[in-house]
Amino acid sequence: MQKFLVIQTAFIGDVVLATAVVEKLAVHFPEAEIDFLVRRGNESLLQNNPFIKEVLVWNKREKKLKNLFSILKSIRAKKYDKVINLQRFFSTGLLTAFSKAKERIGFDKNPLSFLFSKRVKHEIGNSKEGKHEVERNNDLISSFTDGVAIRPKLYPSDQDFDIIQHFNMVPYITITPGSVWFTKQYPIEKWIETISKFPKGMRVYLLGGKENIELCELIMKSSHHSTVEVLAGKLTFLQSAALMKNAVMNFVNDSAPLHFASAVNAPVTAIFCSTVPAFGYFPLSDESYVIETSQQLHCRPCGLHGHKACPEKHFKCAQTINTDRLIQTLNKSSLRE
Repeated sequence: MQKFLVIQTAFIGDVVLATAVVEKLAVHFPEAEIDFLVRRGNESLLQNNPFIKEVLVWNKREKKLKNLFSILKSIRAKKYDKVINLQRFFSTGLLTAFSKAKERIGFDKNPLSFLFSKRVKHEIGNSKEGKHEVERNNDLISSFTDGVAIRPKLYPSDQDFDIIQHFNMVPYITITPGSVWFTKQYPIEKWIETISKFPKGMRVYLLGGKENIELCELIMKSSHHSTVEVLAGKLTFLQSAALMKNAVMNFVNDSAPLHFASAVNAPVTAIFCSTVPAFGYFPLSDESYVIETSQQLHCRPCGLHGHKACPEKHFKCAQTINTDRLIQTLNKSSLRE
């Protein structure tokens, strides 16, 4: 029986996309033991996953270095057959290189990749034919599985669905308006304008973490739409995913909730402002739409991860996206009901 460790200690969306590797390993090695290493705070994303035996948690906020070596000690003791590192940073490179695993696999951009037994090229392009991140991750395991990437998956529990049940008694839309990066975030006034165009009987739920409560409340109060409710900070990751699953449409930025939708195959409209889908983080749901400016801007994309403010001070990549285009995707989704 093979023992695998998948490493992804980056952000929420990265962990969601990494679950595609777990799904693929489980298909090809149904008897294998698969463990997963995340940063503290992201472990709840993997609850109920039937293919993960143990979730290892690295506390990066307190005694980061001490905890790193404690995790390394645990990894070495488990004697994995394969350690698969999806990150390109020194710390996880160290865990991989000195894991004592029979095979140590990671991307060539990791500074310690010269110590891995297998290095895989990682490319992020700007062309429309750019690979999705799940495809790049799949390249790490394709030599002993196959070359076809599959969709990531989250597993909300029956209890999660029970908790959100009273929210889905009528048709509804979700909007997750926040983002860590300003230039990835569709402007507040655009969200307010979009909500004003929604059908009157359609409920609207505003999602996000506790850090998004103020933003969501501002949108709710300014929208003058009687059926808007703020759920930001009230639902767990998996409860949010469960709510998104049965929505008429989910509106998101280029951020983690986009990948929540992919992982539960929920209908989604993803708005790309300063970033571009060709980076490889576009939605994978069966019903998905990508909205971006139709203008050719010399400054777009201005970076892979966005910025705290528009470098050109005009934010045209977001301001030139007409809200009618969002309504068009909602109308298409409503017609399918």
